[in-house]
Amino acid sequence: MNFSVIVPARLASSRLPNKPLADIEGLPMIVRVAQRAALSRARQVVVATDSPAVIDACGAHGVRAVLTRADHVSGSDRLAEACELLGLDGQDMVLNVQGDEPLIEPAMINACAELLSARPQCVMSTVAHVIDDAADFANPNVVKVVLDGAGLALYFSRAPIPCWRDGSASPPALPLPLLGSALRHVGLYAYHAGFLRRFPTLEPSPLEQIESLEQLRVLWHGERIAVYVSRERPGPGVDTQQDLERVRELVRTALAARVI
Repeated sequence: MNFSVIVPARLASSRLPNKPLADIEGLPMIVRVAQRAALSRARQVVVATDSPAVIDACGAHGVRAVLTRADHVSGSDRLAEACELLGLDGQDMVLNVQGDEPLIEPAMINACAELLSARPQCVMSTVAHVIDDAADFANPNVVKVVLDGAGLALYFSRAPIPCWRDGSASPPALPLPLLGSALRHVGLYAYHAGFLRRFPTLEPSPLEQIESLEQLRVLWHGERIAVYVSRERPGPGVDTQQDLERVRELVRTALAARVI
């Protein structure tokens, strides 16, 4: 395979200001994300940001970065501009690794890229894993996805889907009918650069605006998304200060054990 990883990084964050520059054991979070992504089979890893401060932080640690406009409404729009800046061909494969995933697994990046390569009928691929916790299933911040028989996405939602008609609305634990069928979506995407350039021209869908999930625009316009179901749960992402403290402790422990 031949693919590039682009990491979108927006400095403004309502829940955690200056999130890409948050220190995690001596390195900015965005640098830790890029370093993890570089352990995959990607031929290049590039940060796409709207902030000169992020550009400087990346440069100080040998991470390539490009400066994009500040008015992008989504990470995919920012990646589309980055593809232009990098001169990527329409068939070049691009992996979108979120800038708040400092514990992203390189093998998961490779698997997502391999899936898109194997599914030419799809414009995107992404990742999910089985939900085994009732609180996660009910949590609107945990995005769920349901698949068809071929492993393609039918719908993404913040609501608990699939809904068990005969069960309690909020059980203390996931009942047997939902175990194995309730999937958490992981915000890791593979696309071809040509589709990324087309994505900003697609009209936003009502469902995308209701759920605040940009991948619903893709389904709304009749395109297909392949989903790799990972046996492993990814490391936690960072949305809040509490998340950041948790990740700092995990990285501190891993460094002490020399496993990262």
